[in-house]
Amino acid sequence: MALESASRLQDPLAYEWRFWSRGVHVLAGVDEAGRGPLAGPVLAAAVVLRPGVPVPGATDSKKLAPEERESLNQQILRSALAVALGAASAREIDRINIRRATALAMSRALARLALCPDHVVIDGLPVPELGWEHEAIVDGDRIVHSVACASIVAKVCRDRLMRRLAARYPGYGWHTNVGYATEEHREALRRLGPTPHHRLTYGGVQLDLGL
Repeated sequence: MALESASRLQDPLAYEWRFWSRGVHVLAGVDEAGRGPLAGPVLAAAVVLRPGVPVPGATDSKKLAPEERESLNQQILRSALAVALGAASAREIDRINIRRATALAMSRALARLALCPDHVVIDGLPVPELGWEHEAIVDGDRIVHSVACASIVAKVCRDRLMRRLAARYPGYGWHTNVGYATEEHREALRRLGPTPHHRLTYGGVQLDLGL
């Protein structure tokens, strides 16, 4: 892992070059945003980078300021060979649990790619339910450039969605907390009750609703 991290500091595409150099050009990096919030979908992005073309500054989305993510998202959409999104709703999360819902969102993103990937790499641990052969890399959003790009696209698109939902469901503070368990959000949940976008199986929601 340390060697991979060092290689990436020298060349952000070090992981991808291992495959491009062998003729595997359609390499899809996949990551998700929104496993932890009390409300909203879990959203996944799949990104196929153009061989040899990095997105300068792209890294784990959690390490970037919102304005940096927005700018990088535009660069990724302009330069990548293919980008696709997939989501699983709060109801699906409640029905099948967040782990399976995350796999479903990732699978949907991969299925919507304009190019069929020859290799899939995801952030984290292996996902047996994914339905695609894949390599899983812990801290992949810091080690694998295409996964870092996917983490940015997923985060930007989910945050935008939650801000749009905030206009339909005022009072929960989703325009700033994007569904996470801030005190403002939890107080509103106790006062206003749940929306169709709340994850009713989550402990924080159940606690605030007295379930």
